[in-house]
Amino acid sequence: MVTVSDTQVTWLTQEAYDRLKHELDELIENRPVIAAKINDSREEGDLKENGGYHAAREEQGQAEARIRQLQELLRAAKVGEAPPNDGTAEPGKILTVRYEGDDEDEKFLLATREEGAEGELDVYSPESPLGKALLGAKEGETREYDLPNGRTQKVKLIKAVPYTG
Repeated sequence: MVTVSDTQVTWLTQEAYDRLKHELDELIENRPVIAAKINDSREEGDLKENGGYHAAREEQGQAEARIRQLQELLRAAKVGEAPPNDGTAEPGKILTVRYEGDDEDEKFLLATREEGAEGELDVYSPESPLGKALLGAKEGETREYDLPNGRTQKVKLIKAVPYTG
């Protein structure tokens, strides 16, 4: 899956869509369980010293945030439609790159963690410094980006192919 700006689309394999939809359904089904925990804990007395109550409220907040995130993501998703195989670095593609000074290529998926969660490939976000530098690059093109230590790293896009999951 790829989360992108308003002008772009979220692309998901059918498998990733099904996995995220299942997670969303489970979270929604679990709402009454969390609400019951909160009510049970509330009845135990003083809320200031009630760790169970605060833990249940925290769990509810995290679950609701994840529900909102998944609903938004799935609402904007295009399922099973791979990006074009045009040799351009963009979300939903497996990129093969070579860093300046290295002899070996590195392969990774340009996407968010959810899309690549089940796979063997490393996943780099389009919002990461490397992802931002490579977005829109054509095969053979060299780009550079800033490292956390303040240095600049050059990276060459060797290949960009659609991720098929």
